[in-house]
Amino acid sequence: MESPSPEANAARRILVVDDERALAQMVSTYLARAGYSVAEAYTGTDALAMARELDPDVIVLDLGLPGLDGVEVCRQVRTFSDCYVLMLTARGDEVDRIIGLSVGADDYITKPFSARELVARVQAVLRRPRQRGGSASTGRGQPEEPERVFGDLSIDAAGRSVTVAGEEVPLTRTEFDILDVLSARPKYAFSRRQLIDEVWDIAWVGDEHIVDVHVGHIRRKLGDDPAAPSYIETVRGVGYRMGRG
Repeated sequence: MESPSPEANAARRILVVDDERALAQMVSTYLARAGYSVAEAYTGTDALAMARELDPDVIVLDLGLPGLDGVEVCRQVRTFSDCYVLMLTARGDEVDRIIGLSVGADDYITKPFSARELVARVQAVLRRPRQRGGSASTGRGQPEEPERVFGDLSIDAAGRSVTVAGEEVPLTRTEFDILDVLSARPKYAFSRRQLIDEVWDIAWVGDEHIVDVHVGHIRRKLGDDPAAPSYIETVRGVGYRMGRG
């Protein structure tokens, strides 16, 4: 897949948050060389203030910040921003990764990592559409796609909204994107790899069980019991599919 030009990247804003200034500066240097507009923060408090001010497209966020840690930063960011959050975690800290994803992070990368890998991850998430409620257009003169209905669950793909029994369900962009892919082809069994290709990027490399974590969060928010699912079914040995509801 062809990478965006530096000119196209220039309009994209990245906020790098890490208390290790040398690492933050190294990451920023590589992202700036790729053409992005980059800012740095070294504390959780500064990260929140800059996220509000800059409205970044991506936050590269270290979970191990002292004081206001990355989990709390991500939790608060999600109250005012739908930017992509790429977590930086220490190798082997699986619990931290799961907690980070549970509060709205979209992806993670473990330390140590190569700068090239991180830039590739940023490029991958930025290839995904950033759409807010009602902002998607199906084109002049073309009817909008009807809502997808599965029992009490309604999915408005164009407006990127989800309701259960009439109550709106707040999903992160990654959670919505997974539900969007599943609901667009009901009864089709998607493997984890297929969902990663559709939602993250075909070039994404990492633990494919990141899909399981996000699906778990979606189920919890929808009130969908995995033992007797109404909406998202587990297909043993394959992955997931949308049920009848």
